[in-house]
Amino acid sequence: MLFCSFCRTRRTTGLIIVFSQYLRLIPIPVPLCCKNKKRKTAKFYIFQTMPILLGIAISWLVCYLLTIFDVLPSDSARYGYLARTDVKGNVVSKASWFTVPYPGRWGVPTVNLAAVVGILAGIVCSMAESVGDYYACARLSGAPPPPRHAISRGIGVEGIGSLLAGAFGTGNGTTSFSENVAALGITRVGSRTVILLSGFLMILMGVVGKIGAIFTTIPTPVIGGMFLIMFGVICAAGISNLQFTDMNSSRNIFVFGFSIFSALAIPNWIMKNPGVLETGVKEVDQVLHVLFTTHMFVGGFLGCFLDNTIPGTKRERGILTWNAGQPEDSSNDLASEEVYSLPFGITTCLQKQSWVRYIPFCPPNEPESGDGMPQSEGTEQMTRV
Repeated sequence: MLFCSFCRTRRTTGLIIVFSQYLRLIPIPVPLCCKNKKRKTAKFYIFQTMPILLGIAISWLVCYLLTIFDVLPSDSARYGYLARTDVKGNVVSKASWFTVPYPGRWGVPTVNLAAVVGILAGIVCSMAESVGDYYACARLSGAPPPPRHAISRGIGVEGIGSLLAGAFGTGNGTTSFSENVAALGITRVGSRTVILLSGFLMILMGVVGKIGAIFTTIPTPVIGGMFLIMFGVICAAGISNLQFTDMNSSRNIFVFGFSIFSALAIPNWIMKNPGVLETGVKEVDQVLHVLFTTHMFVGGFLGCFLDNTIPGTKRERGILTWNAGQPEDSSNDLASEEVYSLPFGITTCLQKQSWVRYIPFCPPNEPESGDGMPQSEGTEQMTRV
């Protein structure tokens, strides 16, 4: 039983906590080869940059060893069975080595009104979540707040991804993953290179079936331990936005507390009583069920409604403090342009076109001052004078 409990969720959680919080400042010496053939060592903070990967890998390896030595129970009804790496059978041996996905592989996609309306409701909730993820990602990585065109571009790419997912028959949509945003706060690594490598790995897993099958052997308790850390960090990052509000105000305490508790209680009650939302119209029932069983929608809707209807000053609601720390239009901010610009000089080319102003996901044109120089440069020189 001791070995079984080692592979459970709390062990993965404990490893990630130890690596990311207690050992993060301990460097690992790495030997380097120099041109003068002298041996040098560099400090690599592996526990700070890869605590989640290390925690999952160690727990996964232990579960695999306990599985091959038949220490974990083989009966699905016994405690500790889910920690086995062969729960899904011989998925690795049955997986193909090389597969090229193509649209329509699983048949022609079918479309019906009930599914479209139901999924559309989920997409709307996902869009609201993604906007919050963008701001949380920028804050955890130390980047400036995302401008409007960058947010529109992100939502548009998610829509294109969902369209491609439906064409390829993956059975899921595409949206921002809050747990990945939380990884920024834990690993303190915010780099586009990491995202590019992750995308390449996803493509490799989709083409080489053996690689994807190996990752499916990760036990559910190991994934649960990782999620416990991830959800905790992203929840704290969201709540930290309340620093702009006056939390000594009874009004704000009521809005926050009621919204959070309702987001936990109402979806749980509806899941246990599915018949309470039956209106007789299948499409309406499906939309209501999707909306009111989504914790984020319930909490966000109630919080937005109460905060905008209950009387309160702008200082009390945190609007003055928020606006004081944000530029009036971050689209033309130099730091924002550097972070959210498109690669390969695409942003510069688009800003020279007059029609860009009508495309919501394109960067706006650079306004010029009277002497012909961009407004940002003119403002900078005026500030220096």
